[in-house]
Amino acid sequence: MIPAAGMGTRLGEPVPKAFVEVGGVTLLERSVTAALASGVVDDVVVAVPEELIDRARQVAPAARVVVGGSERSDSVRAALAVTDADLVLVHDAARPLTPPGLFAAVVDALIAGAEAVVPGLPVADTLKRVDDADLVADTVDRSVLRAVQTPQGFTARLLRRAHESAQDATDDAGLVEALGVPVHVIAGDAMAFKVTTPFDLRLARLLA
Repeated sequence: MIPAAGMGTRLGEPVPKAFVEVGGVTLLERSVTAALASGVVDDVVVAVPEELIDRARQVAPAARVVVGGSERSDSVRAALAVTDADLVLVHDAARPLTPPGLFAAVVDALIAGAEAVVPGLPVADTLKRVDDADLVADTVDRSVLRAVQTPQGFTARLLRRAHESAQDATDDAGLVEALGVPVHVIAGDAMAFKVTTPFDLRLARLLA
């Protein structure tokens, strides 16, 4: 499931983020292609704004397209509503260079018995916690931190229950965590970085 209804205003492009091109191919199409190339994904559901349904079908003809919502969680729920799969992946269209092997690794972990799986990378930078006056309060132990990526994998039953809880979170794993269900972390991939800023877009285009 690829929620792609966001506008991506921080990117500063004249089109919604999912339809920005990298190497002549939209972020959305690249993400759909990577998922299907993994060999473990049978069906891709994309959620986009209603006015972009036809455009999404043009650039990602291998995917099913549904109308997304104003919030990411709305789009995930819209995609969940049209699938009867037992295992589901949620992937950001804004991670267009994600290797197909990462999708396979997440699914392998689900098949091995995990109910929720996320890829993550160790944090390289030193991290400081700051107070309201922008003064350093303390240094965070980065050895226990991971920068979490997508695709994130779940049993469909669990993900539906998490979204029914109506909690706020920046990703689907956060909703699962709120239920008290363990989320397993596997090794991520640097190529699965998220295109959020103009610099990220320049990097993606260079790598592509």
